[in-house]
Order: sequence, then structure tokens, then C-alpha cells
Amino acid sequence: MSKPATRTIPEGMHSLTPHIVCAGAADAIEFYKKAFNAVEQVRLPGPGGKVMHASLKIGDSALMIADEMPECGGGLGPKALKGSPVTIHLYVDNVDATIAQAEKAGAKVTMPAADMFWGDRYGQLEDPFGHRWSVATHKVDLSPEEIQAGMQEMMKQSQQ
Repeated sequence: MSKPATRTIPEGMHSLTPHIVCAGAADAIEFYKKAFNAVEQVRLPGPGGKVMHASLKIGDSALMIADEMPECGGGLGPKALKGSPVTIHLYVDNVDATIAQAEKAGAKVTMPAADMFWGDRYGQLEDPFGHRWSVATHKVDLSPEEIQAGMQEMMKQSQQ
């Protein structure tokens, strides 16, 4: 009896998965559980209580996370780098409730949720580990032309 073919993308994964690094990955995992209802799938403990690798499920997507370990070829987190150029985008059923939940868990709201010209209700957060998140609920399907017109109107308003 032959074994089934191995999938090139594992079950439950998507083609693109964020893999973040931070100081205090174990604490970050607990934060993501409280803020975004993350479910821990895998954790590989390393020396000194550090997390060598973990995988969380948030909604229908995976988030991989590890502790800073530059001595082992790992990267540094946003706090050590004094910021991050990356924003992780999360779609949810209720952006206002999710932002409130994340703020209660310790996130800093950097942009309160508001209705946006592209059809989403959208806001931004910074988590206690320095990662930036945008959170949105899609509200209205718009054509590319409607989105373009909305962007031009927003730019006009911001110049006044």
C-alpha cells in the first residue's frame, strides 16, 4: 500500500505566512491569544525558555513566531530595531470589537477604526512587542473607479 503524496503546502497553511520575531515570544503568544483569539498550534521550546518556533492560528491563517536569537542566525524584533517597516493586515468580522479587545490586552491604538474610501472599516494598532497591525472589516464592494474617486476626494479633503 502506497503512502499518499505529500502536499507541497501543508494542510491549514496558505502560500504566504508572516513569520515574526520579537523579544519575549512566549509573552507575545499569550498576547495574541487575548487580543486576536489566536490558537497555538505548535511550540518548539529552545534554550533558556526562548521560543525557537511557534505557529498560531488567527482566523483562517497562520502566524509563525520566534524569539530574537541573533547568536543562532535569527533576526531581531521591532523594538531592538527601533520600529518595523511591516504591517500585518487582519480581516475580522467586527473591527471595532477586535480593536477594543486588542487594546484591552495591551495594544496601542495608532489609528481608530473609521470607514475608508476603499470599502473597509479600518484601524491600526501597535502590539506590546512593536509589531504593527491593521485591522479591518470589509463593508462595501466598490469598483476600482469608485475607489480611485474616493481616494482623490480624501486627498482633496486632507489638503484643505
